[in-house]
Amino acid sequence: GIGVSNMKAGDAAYFCAVKTLLDAGIKLRGDVILTYVVGELQGGIGTVKAIEDGVRADYFINSEPTDLQALTMHSGAFVFAIELTGITRHMSNRNEAVDAIVAACELVPTINAISFSGALNKEHESVNRANIGVIRGALSPEFHDWRAPQVADFVRLLGSARYAPSQSEASVLEDLRSTLDGLEARFPGLKTKVFKHQAEEKPSMLPFEVSRESRIVKTLNKSYKLVRGESQPTGPIPPACFFGTDAAHFQHRLGMEGIVCGPGGRYNTMPDERVDIPDYLDMIKIYMLAILEICEVV
Repeated sequence: GIGVSNMKAGDAAYFCAVKTLLDAGIKLRGDVILTYVVGELQGGIGTVKAIEDGVRADYFINSEPTDLQALTMHSGAFVFAIELTGITRHMSNRNEAVDAIVAACELVPTINAISFSGALNKEHESVNRANIGVIRGALSPEFHDWRAPQVADFVRLLGSARYAPSQSEASVLEDLRSTLDGLEARFPGLKTKVFKHQAEEKPSMLPFEVSRESRIVKTLNKSYKLVRGESQPTGPIPPACFFGTDAAHFQHRLGMEGIVCGPGGRYNTMPDERVDIPDYLDMIKIYMLAILEICEVV
């Protein structure tokens, strides 16, 4: 079912890790807090509320799906809107028109191939991506679909941007603005706008980064090696580095160090979403070992 991979299997795995330790009678010096919250896709509103209500810890493990890899960086994410306004004419006179749909057709592959400016290094560049996922064009902003013989003078596009910790929503919007300036130059008479979509309706999903030398990263690496007998892949690993998670809220709002590591990932957002059982069971063991090392046995 939807969400089994993203991220209900991770939720279940860390519950089973804690339950197994409790059932074994193990007592810890430190506390373990499990958070089950709503609204990750709405900007992480559940985690923000938990933080506002006083949830604190020394370290965190976010169980978003990474196929058990240690994700030390992921991009920030937000949705942007672009509006193109051309000049309409009947198709018989289209040589006098500025066709917003034709302009949009040129714009989409340009944005889908973009790499935003200001990345600190190659790793930061590697989490850059943009995608146009919604496009609608017709006559006027009311989209008069019944008027196909008329050259379209209005297109609205929605896209999602992914950017690194050394970049920002503002710098991404500036880069998109520069791209649109070039489009206007190629289509004289075209007017363009770009802005953050639903800017006031949900928190920003900010980028996340943790040092590979952090205690929590080293602990997870060690736990993975004990369970699987090999080194854990670690870094800004695709595709998980493009997901966006609530890890950024713990980092930016509380200054906590943490890691993103969970079962699932390869079957995300596709028919028959699932998690391989060996991955799920290994994730439980890895979480258990990490808890034991970080919290220490009494």
